[in-house]
Amino acid sequence: MSEKNHSWGAGAATGVGSMPGQDAREAARTVTGALEALPHLPELPARGPGADMVGRTAGMLAEVYAHVEPSGWRISDRPGRDTRRARSWLGEDLDALEEFTQGFAGTLKVQAVGPWTLAAALELRGGEAALSDPGACRDLAASLAEGLRAHLADVRRRVPGAAGVVLQLDEPSLPAVLAGRVRTASGYRRHAAVDPGVAQEALREVVAAWDGPVTAHVCAPGVPFGLLRRAGAAGVSFDLAQVTERDDEAVGEAVEGGTALFVGAVPGVDVPLSDPASSVMGVRTLWRRLGLSPGALAESVVITPACGLAGASPGYARAALAHCVRAAKSLADDPE
Repeated sequence: MSEKNHSWGAGAATGVGSMPGQDAREAARTVTGALEALPHLPELPARGPGADMVGRTAGMLAEVYAHVEPSGWRISDRPGRDTRRARSWLGEDLDALEEFTQGFAGTLKVQAVGPWTLAAALELRGGEAALSDPGACRDLAASLAEGLRAHLADVRRRVPGAAGVVLQLDEPSLPAVLAGRVRTASGYRRHAAVDPGVAQEALREVVAAWDGPVTAHVCAPGVPFGLLRRAGAAGVSFDLAQVTERDDEAVGEAVEGGTALFVGAVPGVDVPLSDPASSVMGVRTLWRRLGLSPGALAESVVITPACGLAGASPGYARAALAHCVRAAKSLADDPE
């Protein structure tokens, strides 16, 4: 992996994105305090529509707008109240992050919904998902790429001392898109499976919008490691519990090709937390099963919660992030 992709250093930990509560300053304080090497821009979906991951990303789009319908987010002709609210909350979150990263010199991670999960979630004017229209999918990918360029430039201006900015594309629906499992608006049919080559090209366009490392987060079973690597992703983020021995070859090829693994090894909802070293036992087991060098473990793996922490209590969210840091350190201290 290139030095750019390793800017967070060995034995790093980070969050996936969402946090509990509605206080942007408290979330930024928690994340930057716990995750000194690789903090992330918190998302607070408890605030309501526009703070959810789809609405937040819809507010970033260039020359494409959306509003809330009872069925979800729908593409609009012009920006309205929902777009303004999404942008306002993002601005509030960025203000808080800027405040708590004064003098920060580590690597920062920001998140946005990827083009295929966005196409599966955003409705066209008739109520069907954008996924039903190949032209709409292409337009969304182009709009997302342009919007992310502006967003990431703003982040870089606000945190000028950061060693790098990592873009995470959230693609929980990608396996379902590729397998033709996304239901139509009626619920009686499913949208046709998207050709892997088409999916890869749209992802590549969005990945190319940023000159820093891009990771793809897929918390569902069937993570398409190879497709994401070919699309240019420098890292793949996943829930360790969703990866089975059937994925071994793809995971091994990803690591050998220089792809970082952002491994969701700590539960994202309130549970008693075990010893940090025990939390990453599954990571060590996977590594041994793949026959990979123990010395490369801490360099290749970043420890995260299994998914976002929006459903956790504030106290557990703080504890889980601190636990991720200690678990990652245990991998660095004892890769065997």
